[in-house]
Amino acid sequence: MAAPDYDAQVRDAFPELDRIEDDGLRDQVVEAWCLGLERGGWRDVADIPYAWNIHEVTNVEHVRGVTKIAIESAEIQREFHGADPDVDVIVAACLLHDVGKCYEYVDYVDDETLDEPDRERYASEEIPHSISGYALAHEVGVPLTVQRAIPHFLGEVPKRTLEAELVKSANSASSNAITQSAMGITLKEWVAKYSQTQE
Repeated sequence: MAAPDYDAQVRDAFPELDRIEDDGLRDQVVEAWCLGLERGGWRDVADIPYAWNIHEVTNVEHVRGVTKIAIESAEIQREFHGADPDVDVIVAACLLHDVGKCYEYVDYVDDETLDEPDRERYASEEIPHSISGYALAHEVGVPLTVQRAIPHFLGEVPKRTLEAELVKSANSASSNAITQSAMGITLKEWVAKYSQTQE
């Protein structure tokens, strides 16, 4: 079987990459995804689920939703409040905020979606995806402004930037919509009910 063309998959899956003006940053986002997919052993970026127990929505759909919400929010902040959020940072961080699921969710999908995950060094649920996603971004050299906007749970970074807050709030908005439509519960209820299962 031929190796997957991760670069083409990622560029096709995330048309929002075109919103990043900096060519180098755009390529780094793609590179981080390609590394995660390869190490996780994924055959297709579209096979990664939104959550370990919600497979009706793909991670790609969620990441795209988060990115679109954050871009709209940034435009509103600029138009109504005179803020000046960095759109390149926002888009890159949104697109990378769940790249760590390439590592975390390999045990929760059918074997035919995977091809030799690197479980010795990468593919496991030991490190939460927001932290492993930060590590992937750091590894490929994305700017610190993007790196520090990737961890999206409270307490993971000591001080949030405007861009980081946009990523976090857009993630919550998307996640609440997904858990409500898939399970009829809020994200907070999902976390309370299932976070113990993951420990």
